[in-house]
Amino acid sequence: MTRQKGELHPRNRHRSRYDLAALTRDCPALAGFIIQSPRGEDTIDFANPQAVKTLNQALLAHFYGVAQWDIPDGFLCPPVPGRADYVHHLADLLAENHQGAVPRGASVLDIGVGANCIYPLIGHHDYGWRFTGSEVNADALKSANAIIDANRLQARIRLRRQKTPGAIFTGIIHKNEQYDATMCNPPFHDSAAGAQAGNERKRRNLGLEDKPQLNFGGQQDELWCEGGEVAFITRMIEESKSFARQVMWFTSLVSRGDNLPALYRALEQAGAVQVVKKEMSQGQKQSRFIAWTFLDATARQRWAQRNKA
Repeated sequence: MTRQKGELHPRNRHRSRYDLAALTRDCPALAGFIIQSPRGEDTIDFANPQAVKTLNQALLAHFYGVAQWDIPDGFLCPPVPGRADYVHHLADLLAENHQGAVPRGASVLDIGVGANCIYPLIGHHDYGWRFTGSEVNADALKSANAIIDANRLQARIRLRRQKTPGAIFTGIIHKNEQYDATMCNPPFHDSAAGAQAGNERKRRNLGLEDKPQLNFGGQQDELWCEGGEVAFITRMIEESKSFARQVMWFTSLVSRGDNLPALYRALEQAGAVQVVKKEMSQGQKQSRFIAWTFLDATARQRWAQRNKA
C-alpha cells in the first residue's frame, strides 16, 4: 500500500477520526472534556492538558486493552498515534528478516521508557513483543511500574533503572542478553531555554499567549540534554559498538531532518554495516527514525532463524 504524505502507517489504529462516543464508553471521564468546535462538531479541548491525558486514557483503554493508565503531573503526555507509528515502522523493519512477517514475541529495549510506558504498551498489545524499559528518573520508573502492575503485564514488560549518568546501554543490557531492536525518543532540545521556547511556540500555535501557563508535561531528562538530540544519539551510536552482537537493530527517533548528516557521519565512523531511515508523518508533522546494525544480511538472517517466536 502506498502511503500519502501526512498519513499514518497502514496498521496504525488511529488513521480515522476519533470516535468520541466509543471512546467515552470505555473511558466515561472523557465526556467531561468534549467540547463543540466552531463547526459544531464534538472535539476535545487540546489546549487543556487534563483533557489530553484523559484522551490518552481512552485511546489506550479502547484500542490496547489498557484498563488503568495515569502519569504524574509534569511528565510527558505522549501523542498515542505518533508513538504507535514508530512501533509499526519498526515492525516492518524486523519483518524484513522474517520473510515479510512481523515477528511475534520479539525482544525490544525501550531506552527512556518514561512515566507513560507507551511503547511497551502498544508493542506488546499489537505484536506480542517482550519489552525491557530503561529509565534514569526514579519517579518516572515508579509511574511506569504502577502501570505495568495495574494491567498485570509483569511477565511481558520489565523495567531497569539506569544508575550511571551519561550511560545508555551500559548497565541495562546484561551479559548474554539479546534484543531484536532498541527504541528511543531522545531529548531533542539542547538547553532548558530551548525547551521553554518550544513550549511557547506550542502555546502560540494553540492560541494561548494570553492565558495562564499550562504544563503540557516533560521533565528535563525528557526534553533536553547538553548538545541536544545530536549529542545524545551520537553518544548512543558510540556506545552501541560495545553491544554490536547483542542487538540486531539499534533505532532512535530524530526530530529534525537537518540533524541527519551529523548522525550519518557518526554511524560511518562507528562502522555500522547498514543504516536505514524510516519516514513518518501525522498530518503536517513530519518525523523519522534511523536504524543501524553491525550485523550483515547473512548474520541477521541467522539471528532471525535462531530467534523464531
